Amino acid sequence: MKTLNFMKAFLVIVLAFFANLTISAVTPDNNLIYNAEEVDGLKVAETVYKMDGGILTNYMKYSYKYDEKKQIIENVSQKWNSAKNEWVNDLCIRYTYDNKSITTEYYKWNNKKKDFILVPEMTVTMDK
Repeated sequence: MKTLNFMKAFLVIVLAFFANLTISAVTPDNNLIYNAEEVDGLKVAETVYKMDGGILTNYMKYSYKYDEKKQIIENVSQKWNSAKNEWVNDLCIRYTYDNKSITTEYYKWNNKKKDFILVPEMTVTMDK
């Protein structure tokens, strides 16, 4: 029961954090602008722009995948490379769910292998 309450509290904190980011994006003092894309009520992508001298420039891009239960299963982040004028992979977070727990695995992009490589020390399993 304590774990369930912890998960609920954690999700509320995460949602409040993202709501705060969205609200903060519209204030003129903040130099980051967020543009979310939704499909069927689920956020599938978000592009973050940086205000640079009155001009918006690409900064970060996030892509999200969900399972049939509408649970997030993958989150890929990309950084803007202005020298190459393209998005480059940075981090991939994959989530696995079973009846009792949620496992979160972090993968860092490896340019030599052209693939995401697991960072085992960052893998976390939490009870539901």
